[in-house]
Amino acid sequence: MLSVLMECKDQETELAQTLSVLVAGAVEGLVSDVSVLDRGSQDASSRVADAAGCRFHVDWRLDDVLRATRGEWLLLIEPGARPQIGWIDEVAEHMAMNRQAARFSPSRNHRRSLVARLVTRPAPLEHGLVVQKAEALARTRAGMGLADLARSQTRAFRLVSEMVPAWAARG
Repeated sequence: MLSVLMECKDQETELAQTLSVLVAGAVEGLVSDVSVLDRGSQDASSRVADAAGCRFHVDWRLDDVLRATRGEWLLLIEPGARPQIGWIDEVAEHMAMNRQAARFSPSRNHRRSLVARLVTRPAPLEHGLVVQKAEALARTRAGMGLADLARSQTRAFRLVSEMVPAWAARG
């Protein structure tokens, strides 16, 4: 099973967009739980997370949150990002047949300009990260956030399924 983790700060709309896509994964039995790690939100992020049945962590340490997740695999994702059609079957197959971490393919319909791609690197979680819980725990250090954990994962398998990045949700 797969546990999903997201960090947010005042991103209730983006959080709702991502959670709506994850529902299909829960219905199919892939997603077991979702944890939202709050960075001091002043909006309704906690109500959105609660309505969707997520755990909402206000004061948190990443290693404690990871230990509390139910899945043996984790999906680290940004609020607003949305895995596209076929992601459920592909992630389930990857988890069953691999031990290696994986990232989604960039969305062909939501690409940064050529100049932006040449000048800046993608955010560490722009394409999500599927990683074994044990590996994530082994890499976790004091004070780390999800982006730091994703940054520490230098090698990852590229899934065929695409991810619409969070920045596309902001317009």
